[in-house]
Amino acid sequence: MNTSRRNAAQQAAAQQAAAQQWFTQVADPKQWQAMFNLMQAGLPSMAGMPTMPAMPNLPAVPPMAPVNAVVPPEKLAQLQKEYMDELATLWAALVAQREPDIRDRRFADPAWHRNPMHAFNAAVYLLNARYLNALAEAVDADEKTKRKIRFATQQTIDALSPKNFLATNPEAQQKLVESKGESLTRGIMHMLADMGKGHISQTDESAFEVGRNVATTEGAVVFENEVMQLLQYRPLTKEVHERPLLFVPPCINKYYILDLQPENSVIRYAVEQGHTVFVLSWVNPDAALGHLTWDDYIEEGPIRAMDVALAISGAKKLNVLGFCVGGTIVASALAALAARGKRPASSLTLLTTMLDFTDVGVIDVYVDEQQVAQREQSIGQGGLMPGRDFAATFSSLRPNDLVWNYVESNYLKGEEPPAFDLLYWNSDSTNLPGPMFCYYLRHMYLQNELRHPGKLRVNEDQIDLG
Repeated sequence: MNTSRRNAAQQAAAQQAAAQQWFTQVADPKQWQAMFNLMQAGLPSMAGMPTMPAMPNLPAVPPMAPVNAVVPPEKLAQLQKEYMDELATLWAALVAQREPDIRDRRFADPAWHRNPMHAFNAAVYLLNARYLNALAEAVDADEKTKRKIRFATQQTIDALSPKNFLATNPEAQQKLVESKGESLTRGIMHMLADMGKGHISQTDESAFEVGRNVATTEGAVVFENEVMQLLQYRPLTKEVHERPLLFVPPCINKYYILDLQPENSVIRYAVEQGHTVFVLSWVNPDAALGHLTWDDYIEEGPIRAMDVALAISGAKKLNVLGFCVGGTIVASALAALAARGKRPASSLTLLTTMLDFTDVGVIDVYVDEQQVAQREQSIGQGGLMPGRDFAATFSSLRPNDLVWNYVESNYLKGEEPPAFDLLYWNSDSTNLPGPMFCYYLRHMYLQNELRHPGKLRVNEDQIDLG
């Protein structure tokens, strides 16, 4: 037997031994129960996993108290059998040099299909993903616990994709060879820069500057206090409507989501229609403002802004538009004013605003008594909820699009992120004072009390949205 045949035989024997070891592991019920126990524990922060590089602001899985949920033995046995059957089919396809059926856009590039081992790696990853999700679905637990287990499982699945590692990503490897190593050098530089910024770059942040090519509608600060600045915009029509228009944006991001570019600016459009536009721009608090409360934000935010806008315009009433949590705040403010016998708003328009928090969607996995109490203990009496934590939380809701996509392109391939004004705004996050944030988290998200008349107060005034 010549050397090449001997090496091929040795490689085949090694592959067969590895396959046999893997089949032995997946046939062991203890291995499956161990995987479930890991999911049940809630899993550690993705950034802290030993197999992951120390990259900034990776999504973290919410903590879970220990539960006694189990997978029924008959369901576990069924999943084991189905898994082993599919794994055997994949292995047979590899041995026969048949390409597996891979229907996932992450692996659409031809580089994943040219080499049988890369195709097999992707196919096994997708198989593992399906059956980890099936394992999570089979858990015998209450619905809230199951949602957390599903979420934790999916976070792990997304993080461990072969797309996310240079050693298993043929696209990145090809780029490394073609660039003679420059792509890896650039990727390392990008990662070091992002570690300094504290977040993964989703866009070319140097391409934008507030007042130069975003937020360019002409206006001026007409009032400010420790909670906000009030902006008034220069009229673009000969005559203006009698009632001014006040925008109240969310306090967890900057106001200029309403004024990105002239062609998509809500603010500019409103001014062009003859409205006298005022916009509340929330402060990005530092430690000195870490004592501010929910009531402070309502009293010194929209209530004060409405007083100033009416005084400047000379109008008796104004129109109000609230966006996201800004809508929740301004609705509470108007209810407090109604309790005082004041009704300054002629109309209220709400965009993507929650007043009833019965169904908050997937973000519910981050809201339970344990997690809220932990926040209250750490910052409820003073301190800051960092904006980067908000960004990480929202990114975790769509990790493939908002995290791992950029890990691959920026770090593994060394590509420059494209300039995109919306993603620039999205990265420009804002802190919140701890007492204010904890009140919002408990009384809105956890206990859903805003919808109940008289359950909440602003200072001494009962809130009734009806």
